[in-house]
This record gives sequence, structure tokens and C-alpha cells, in this order.
Amino acid sequence: MRFGSKLVSATLARRYKRFLADVVFDSGDMATVHVANPGPMTGLDRPFSRIWLSDSGNELRKFPLTWEFAEADLGSGPELIGVNTTQANLLVADALAAGQIAELRQYKSVRRQVRYGDARIDFLLEDPAQPPCYVEVNNVHFMRQPRVAEFPDAVTDRGPAHLDELAALRLNGARALLLFVVQIASADRLVIARDIDPAYAEAFARARSRGLEALAWRCRMSADSIEMAAPIPIEG
Repeated sequence: MRFGSKLVSATLARRYKRFLADVVFDSGDMATVHVANPGPMTGLDRPFSRIWLSDSGNELRKFPLTWEFAEADLGSGPELIGVNTTQANLLVADALAAGQIAELRQYKSVRRQVRYGDARIDFLLEDPAQPPCYVEVNNVHFMRQPRVAEFPDAVTDRGPAHLDELAALRLNGARALLLFVVQIASADRLVIARDIDPAYAEAFARARSRGLEALAWRCRMSADSIEMAAPIPIEG
């Protein structure tokens, strides 16, 4: 997936109100930008760090610039870390259209944001010859040890219940799959962060035992584009 224009670098001054950040450009100019990430972004929102922004080109937007990447050294040298959580679903949509994910190639129809019960699923894959497959997407941008991506990076109140709901879909004969999009190119595996959210880790193990499938794919990032590059194993 290519960005509409080349990303622009800036220095982070501060992040605040979760969805806003003030940045300083090399020219000395300042701007307020949109942060498309509701989470804590642990370790990636340090003042004076280098970040990368996309420009929507929409003058009607109050904040036309969006924070896409943080630049950080997570143990393997400086690299770009994707913090825009909305990109994860776009990347998965492209991967499904291209038949990139072998486990999901056999479906003829892909629908997005389909309601089931009181919730919505990110993707519903359907084919007359087989049971439907419900796919939920999680963005990953947290790493404490070199090459080891982790999820979640904070306690998620809704997470355990949502995992149970996904596993319950198996009772009706459907497939349910959790897809982690790891926006860290150096990651070679994904670990469930039990020490951060033990309830989520327990729910994840419980859901897997009930038939929930899980995949993780790491991404490749540059100032021009981002793409899902390769699958990596999940531990925990």
C-alpha cells in the first residue's frame, strides 16, 4: 500500500488528548497533527523523538496531517514503527484481495464491518462451499526485547470478552480468526504480554483451545509505502 505522497518527518513535541500531537518540522514551523491510535503507544511517544507524517491533502480537515510512524531503536537499530491503527485493516483488505494469506484464499466474498450479535467483525469471508470465516484484526507496535513483538501494550477491558465472543462463533460451525498486523519490520515472533494483561492472556489461551485461529504478519515500512511482508509465529 503506497501513501498518497511521500511521508514528512518531524520532531515530536508532545502527545495529548490521545488523538493529538504537536510537532516541529526541520524548518522550525510547528503543527498539530492527528494521532490515529487510542492506546498508550508505550515507548513511542517520547518528546524529541523523530516521527513521520502523512498529508491527507484535505484542506477541510482541521488536522490534515496524520502520525504514521515513530522512529525508534528497539534493539536492532533505528527503524520505523507503524502507530496508525487504521492502517491495519487497510493492509489486510489489500492482502485478502491479492490472495496473500494462504489460510484465507479459498473465499469468494469479503465483506467489511459486518454486524454479528451486538458487535461488528472487521472482515467476514464467505463461500457457498464452506463455512464463513470471521476475521478480527489487531494492530501491534509494542516491543520490549529485540525482535519480539508483544500484544497488548496495556490492559484492555473489552479484550477478554471479545475473544470469548469470537470463540463462540465456532459453536455455530463458523471459522473465527484473529489476525495480528505487526508494524515492526524487525519482529520475528509475537508474544502475548501476560505480565501486562493476564486476563487477556488467559482469554486468548481459552479461545485458542475452543478453536479460535490466530495469525501474525509483520510489515515492511518506508517513507513511501507499507505492506504486509511475512507471517511470524505466535507464542503465549
